[in-house]
Amino acid sequence: LDHLGALKPQELSNMVWAFSKAESSHPHMFGKVADHITELDHLGVFKPQELSNMTWTFAKAEVSQPSMFGKVADHVVALDHLRAFNPHNLSNMVWA
Repeated sequence: LDHLGALKPQELSNMVWAFSKAESSHPHMFGKVADHITELDHLGVFKPQELSNMTWTFAKAEVSQPSMFGKVADHVVALDHLRAFNPHNLSNMVWA
């Protein structure tokens, strides 16, 4: 978990999704991923689906990470348009 910076956004998203899907509780791992995302300079490298999957996964796993959710929300709100987000991406993020 000390090398999260070496993972691509999709790899991070897939990793937390897999733990959630397996119903495997691993609060330390979720916390490390959330801290990593929160500490990034920007989220521009994340595709809409990766952000959507990430936020949905944290919510589904019932992992509260207000700083990470706030950073994602700030990123989405700051975008000039939401065309890159399909309705499913947006609904997952709003639900999360």
